[in-house]
Amino acid sequence: MTTTLTVNGLAELKKLSGTDLGTSDWLEITQDRINTFADATGDHQWIHVDPERAAAGPFGAPIAHGYLTLSLFIPLFTDLLDVQGVTTKVNYGLNKVRFPSPVKAGSRIRLSARVASVEEVPGDGAQITIDGTIEIEGAPKPAAVLQSISRFYA
Repeated sequence: MTTTLTVNGLAELKKLSGTDLGTSDWLEITQDRINTFADATGDHQWIHVDPERAAAGPFGAPIAHGYLTLSLFIPLFTDLLDVQGVTTKVNYGLNKVRFPSPVKAGSRIRLSARVASVEEVPGDGAQITIDGTIEIEGAPKPAAVLQSISRFYA
């Protein structure tokens, strides 16, 4: 069970630079989730949505879209850090993203994260940069390695 770090307001958030946030709970990547993402994005490539054909393909099973894996960063991240006492929370961007290993349907993933930096933002805000690794249970390589930037405003 994940322990969520809760901070109240920008002053507490600004003290987190260098803090290891630990790891989130595991999240199963089902074929249904992959199909729903395919429907939402229009990306119905057979390696994602055709289990029979994908079983004979290069990965031996259907795999999640890389951007599906990336999109799950936020729900996994909110398991690790809860920022209260702010009015607005926004994704600001990514510095880098890599997908070293595919996520097969039925696999479980989790996020390990560290606060790389916290900077002040004009307009009574703070920007945090998170170094994140989305791990695949039992796999030697992660599904994604990323650096995410979020902004919080009082």
